[in-house]
Amino acid sequence: MTLLAVERIKLFSTRSPWWCMGLALTLMVGFAALVSGSADSAGDVSVPVTQFGYSFALAVILVLATLSVTTEYRFNTIRTTFQAVPSRTSALLAKTTVVALVSGVLGTIAAFGSLGVAMLLQPDASLALNSEADWRQVAGTGLVTFFAAVVAVAVGVLIRHTAGAVSVLLAYSLVAEGLVQLIPRVGDDIHQWLPFNVANRFLTGNPDVAVVFEGPGASTSTLSPWAALAYFAGFSIVMLLIALVTAKRRDA
Repeated sequence: MTLLAVERIKLFSTRSPWWCMGLALTLMVGFAALVSGSADSAGDVSVPVTQFGYSFALAVILVLATLSVTTEYRFNTIRTTFQAVPSRTSALLAKTTVVALVSGVLGTIAAFGSLGVAMLLQPDASLALNSEADWRQVAGTGLVTFFAAVVAVAVGVLIRHTAGAVSVLLAYSLVAEGLVQLIPRVGDDIHQWLPFNVANRFLTGNPDVAVVFEGPGASTSTLSPWAALAYFAGFSIVMLLIALVTAKRRDA
């Protein structure tokens, strides 16, 4: 518990996490307000539409989680951490836990905030969470951002440099996975197993439904929604294990 408290203090004692949290909330809720407010009628606003800003908020959350690690490497405070806590695994697990929990809570608040602002702007719209799919679309955002933060921390530990780690994460999650589909013959088969595409399967459900101008894009994964979440969680754990082993074997 002491390690968790220390990591919580370190996370919130700098400005960048606060800026990132504010930006993530502003983007997701702001886009929900923009899309809902500009809709021609209440019938054009649905639960997925309120989550239009998800991808933008996720990108900021990935940056937040990466900075929690790379900032320590940049200013060499990670050396002090490892000297105070001889077990690097314990120190990094505490950091990952705190960052992931904050990211999960942030994702949940942003998702429900987006739904709430849409209800205010379009009170006649059908925005009740009447199905499991609706609940996954909104409440499930917190689960995805939780495990996405674990991936981001792992990448931060592996690369250690802010610019490099952020570039890799954003380029991969926003661009690279989609470009894989352009590979002849095998592109689509590879794409359906890529982690962020699979995570979208958990949020959006039916991959046969074309999502246009809505939240997370329809996934090409063939897994069931909850199996997709388990897959994404497993990927994040594998990435973290690789990062922990790497951190133990090299100098701080």
